[in-house]
Amino acid sequence: MEYKDYYKILGVERSASLDEIKRAYKKLARKYHPDVSKEKDAEVRFKEVNEAYHVLRDKKKRAAYDQLGTQWRQGQEFRPPPGWESHVQEGFSPEDLGGFSDFFAEIFGGRPGGFRYESRQFPMRGEDLNASIEITLEEAYHGGSRTLSLQSPEIDEQGRVQQRTRQLNVRIPRGVCEGQHIRLAGQGGKGSGGGPSGDLFLRIVFTPHPLFHADGRDIILELPITPWEAALGARIKVPTLGGRVEMTIPPGSQSGRRLRLKDRGLPDRPSGDQYIILRIETPPADSGRARELYRRMAEELPFNPRKARGL
Repeated sequence: MEYKDYYKILGVERSASLDEIKRAYKKLARKYHPDVSKEKDAEVRFKEVNEAYHVLRDKKKRAAYDQLGTQWRQGQEFRPPPGWESHVQEGFSPEDLGGFSDFFAEIFGGRPGGFRYESRQFPMRGEDLNASIEITLEEAYHGGSRTLSLQSPEIDEQGRVQQRTRQLNVRIPRGVCEGQHIRLAGQGGKGSGGGPSGDLFLRIVFTPHPLFHADGRDIILELPITPWEAALGARIKVPTLGGRVEMTIPPGSQSGRRLRLKDRGLPDRPSGDQYIILRIETPPADSGRARELYRRMAEELPFNPRKARGL
């Protein structure tokens, strides 16, 4: 029979650590699991991966296998040396070896072939799932809960993939930022063969807000002000996610000036800030009196904003 290179099957070096072997196994087992894989040879590859992992994860089996590995290469005919059965002494029954190849059975079972390659259910963790959840800035600021309808694939008793709708109650952490993830343990894909379910990761997306937008934990607000508020200064109330607060517009302010309200952004340790960006709006000249006032301003306050820039 043909020698099997378990290291090559898992895609690891012969010096690979147990953690490296486990990572390689999990990746390949998910790729070739017959219930979900679209690969043509998925079932055969899945069995090979499980067989290789079953040997290499066990110190005694791996040590025994490594002794053979120095004498055989993949593709060569394998005939264990005399006395090998008593040297290994694994003591497997035919039922134990039913899911493995003749090569495995001969070295670890002490029996020359004859075991059928039957389908076995190996415990396998379900897939982690990813989805998005859209919340308001107010929910991010105060925290809260949300009921979420989620469609996720699930394998039925006949091995068919079905879409199942679930209702999940999601807790929104206070101060969560856009792009962060909420992890719901055990709410991902269902495991097989008695394996645990995967996790569900919800990516936070903010609903567009009529007043604010977020920059990390900082909150930005564009604030329209009048020319006289900008020129003379003023005390005005401005909205924040925590309610209105009073702030000072310094005299001589220009459009685009940024003012900071400390710790008025999304809460954390430390909290973000709220930044006020001033935008001067000119009153419309929509009446005779308004136009007269503008003419008087032009006469009494001669001002050319282009001169300083050489325009």
